[in-house]
This record gives sequence, C-alpha cells and structure tokens, in this order.
Amino acid sequence: MELNIKEIFTAFMVLFAVIDIIGNIPIIIDLRNREGSINSKKASVISGVIMMSFLFIGDEMLKLIGIDVNSFAVAGSFVLFFLALEMVLGVKLFREDDNINKFSATVFPVAFPLIAGPGSLTTILSIKSEYTTESILIAIFLNMILIYLVLKTSYKIDMFLGKNGINIIRKIFGVILLAISVKLFMSNIQELI
Repeated sequence: MELNIKEIFTAFMVLFAVIDIIGNIPIIIDLRNREGSINSKKASVISGVIMMSFLFIGDEMLKLIGIDVNSFAVAGSFVLFFLALEMVLGVKLFREDDNINKFSATVFPVAFPLIAGPGSLTTILSIKSEYTTESILIAIFLNMILIYLVLKTSYKIDMFLGKNGINIIRKIFGVILLAISVKLFMSNIQELI
C-alpha cells in the first residue's frame, strides 16, 4: 500500500474546514460552562468512530432507509444554516433540555452533530469517490487528534481570546458556516430537481 501524502493532506483540509473545530470553540466553551464538563478524549473517539463507520456503511445505510446522499446533504445544510444563524445573530433556536446530565454534552451535541455532523458525514461520502479509503481514514484520524487538542485546551484558548475575541470569532465563523450551508444546499438541490 502506497500512501499519497497530497491526497491525505487535501482530504484532511477539506474535513478540517467542514468540521470547523476552531469556529466551534465558542459553542464548546458555552457547553462547558453550562454542563460543567466535556470529556475531550471520549468526544474525539466517538466522533472518529461515527465518521469512520459512515465511510464504510454510509451509502448502504442511507439506501436502507430510502434516502439518497443529496437529500441527506440538503437536510444537513438546514441544520448548519440554523447553527450558523445562532452564531451570527446571538439567538437560541434550539431548545435546551433541563433534564440533561452534565456528561451528556460530550456525546450530544459535541461528538454528534458538532464534530461528526451532517456536513462532515456528507463530505466523507463526497470525497470517497475521489480519494482512497486509506487516505480518508488517515485524514479522519489526524482531524480527531487536532480536535482532541482543541477540546482539551478550550479553556486556555478562551482565556487567551477573551469574551470579545470569542464573540468576534463566533460571528466570523458563523458567516463562514452560513456560506458552507448555502453551498451545500445549492450543490445538492440541483441534483434533486
């Protein structure tokens, strides 16, 4: 097996941009403050397993329930759109459950759908036709290491950036996420029409 470094790097960068862990720092810090704790290792491992599983069985799983990749991507674009609106406008669109235990934020919403969400899962299915499975697996693994480091150091990043810095980053990445959601919607809705 010969590894293509350029292919691995490109797949890594595409996934990194879609996962947008740096842009999600404000959400992660907010969740840490509300829920008390996020297990960085558990969140990274769970999201990595979800993405790797989707790489191998994503197409079949969607076909089994009668959904094509384009419909999945359009639905994912709506989720990303509303998350982006929350970031840009500073409003809460999703109702919080008062009965959540403090460790559940690790799995939902951090591991899924924040990290291994519709955008990253759709991206994995999209790049599967262009890159080898080995390259995508390595790209996912490298992203999980980076995500673990960001989750582990989110308090330090928060202290370094401060409240105003976090708000600025949140708005900037919110606009970027809006653009990604619109692009995801437009490129997939054309296939459905």
